[in-house]
Amino acid sequence: MSDPLLIESLDHEGRGVAHRDGKAVFVDGALTGELVEATAYRRKPSYEQAQATRIVRPSPFRVAPRCAWFGVCGGCTHQHLHEAAQVAAKQRVLEDCFEHIGKVRPEVMLSPIHGPTWGYRRKARLSVRNVPKKGGVLVGFHERRSSYVADMLGCEVLPRQVGGLLPELRRLVEGLSIRDRLPQIEVAVGDRATVLVLRVLEPLSPEDEARVRAFAEIHGVQIWLQPKGPETAQPFHPPDAPELDYRLPEFDLVMPFRPTEFTQVNQDVNRMLIRRAVRLLNPRLGERIADFFCGLGNFTLPIARRGAEVLGIEGSFPLVQRGMENARRNGLAERCRFQYMDLFQMAPGVLAALGEFDKWLVDPPRDGAIELVKALPEAGGPRRIVYVSCSPSTLARDAAVLVHTKGYRLKVAGVANMFPHTAHVESIALFEREK
Repeated sequence: MSDPLLIESLDHEGRGVAHRDGKAVFVDGALTGELVEATAYRRKPSYEQAQATRIVRPSPFRVAPRCAWFGVCGGCTHQHLHEAAQVAAKQRVLEDCFEHIGKVRPEVMLSPIHGPTWGYRRKARLSVRNVPKKGGVLVGFHERRSSYVADMLGCEVLPRQVGGLLPELRRLVEGLSIRDRLPQIEVAVGDRATVLVLRVLEPLSPEDEARVRAFAEIHGVQIWLQPKGPETAQPFHPPDAPELDYRLPEFDLVMPFRPTEFTQVNQDVNRMLIRRAVRLLNPRLGERIADFFCGLGNFTLPIARRGAEVLGIEGSFPLVQRGMENARRNGLAERCRFQYMDLFQMAPGVLAALGEFDKWLVDPPRDGAIELVKALPEAGGPRRIVYVSCSPSTLARDAAVLVHTKGYRLKVAGVANMFPHTAHVESIALFEREK
């Protein structure tokens, strides 16, 4: 047996990092400062990946995982780390990315945004498999490092009304004639409704339909059916269910959405993130502001509520339509416009054709907004950019362009714990152009 490993730090995926015989060893389940025994499951010439098998000297921040399936289910990776230490680790990841990838440093690091750490996940995609060897149908997340579905009977990060339903969902699917043709269940929880979207590769039989209706009524959920792509999802039962939406009370907004449309998974943190973004952007009456990667208007409408004229730009046409509907719904159609555009194909001429803006908000997917920031002129352009990111590495890469070639200063940055108990880092940064 090899000597125990001293864990020096956590990497960007939350694994412990140690060194042995000149090679880096990435250890699942280990925390900074711990002495652990570990078994390698992948060996490469320059590194190894391993699983901690015994904690010889535990970290003072190690805690007992709350979920009975932690370690098997791949949905969470950090339940063994104290919640405050999780956030601190995410802030270090952001700082490291700025330093090593972007070669930049924020003038001020903001205090992290915290929210509920259990029962927070309002959007999720559950896998479904009929596995006779394991007793029948399984419903849940994939096992860690595997395509198999975890044999789980609950989930602590899903809202209680969903996490506690997993055994009932297993029984529901087990009783359907298409149990082998129902590969996933999408979960969407709004402020007034809970929707379960069944991905059905074959139509339900009349007996199946009766079972599904009874399930919806007993458990107080809406059932939608999705035969093909996300756009085919339609309500099934009950026929007169309340609308799926979330509220932003600070801005007097109601945001309807379809269960297959993108919304943030953690609405409590989302509200705090919007508040911080709007404060940093500081929209004023008469200003013209662009909201790139605007989605269904999550930031667009709060900015408009503060009096600015806002152009929301998005690469998904259904979300552009949803944004326009939400603006009308909230009485903001005169202050908001929405435009469909592929922002990954941006060029200086295309950007210039949109007109001049006082400020930008940018909220891209994990790939970041590199083409957009490269298209900025080296003089002129918005005087302030608020960048919301779900990938610290691409934020740091784009920050390097803004700071080193476009004349901006990285004024402030900070993290938001959008996905507690995971390595996912949500962050926000403010850039201002030099005078």
